[in-house]
Amino acid sequence: MTDLEFEHQFAAGELSPALFTHEAHLRLAWIHVTQYGVETAVKNVTRQIKSYTQKLNAADKYNHTLTVAAIKAVYHFVLKAKSDNFQDFLKEFPRLKFNFKELMAYHYGFDIYTSPKAKKTFLEPDLLPFD
Repeated sequence: MTDLEFEHQFAAGELSPALFTHEAHLRLAWIHVTQYGVETAVKNVTRQIKSYTQKLNAADKYNHTLTVAAIKAVYHFVLKAKSDNFQDFLKEFPRLKFNFKELMAYHYGFDIYTSPKAKKTFLEPDLLPFD
């Protein structure tokens, strides 16, 4: 599926839940960062993922800190990227796909994955800022 098809299916809440993997989260962030910039990407992606999880009756799985942190991490690597498509981007920066938790550990010294506060609001990194 093309990036445009993926973006539209996700925004409409029509993407199969089986397709919404960690890589798909990264792809959504990459599409929005490269098309609209990081600030708009944060607004769009957080709104869309919240809506998507609500539609699936899985709103408790949404984690605002993790979502924003992933977008900011993607943005960081987009600024360094030579690639012009998502698959090449992942090949250029495989840490995003294969070592994401380790990457987040450089920024957060506490568990953002299970924190009730992190799920509801963006918590700034306590170790290494994104900006």
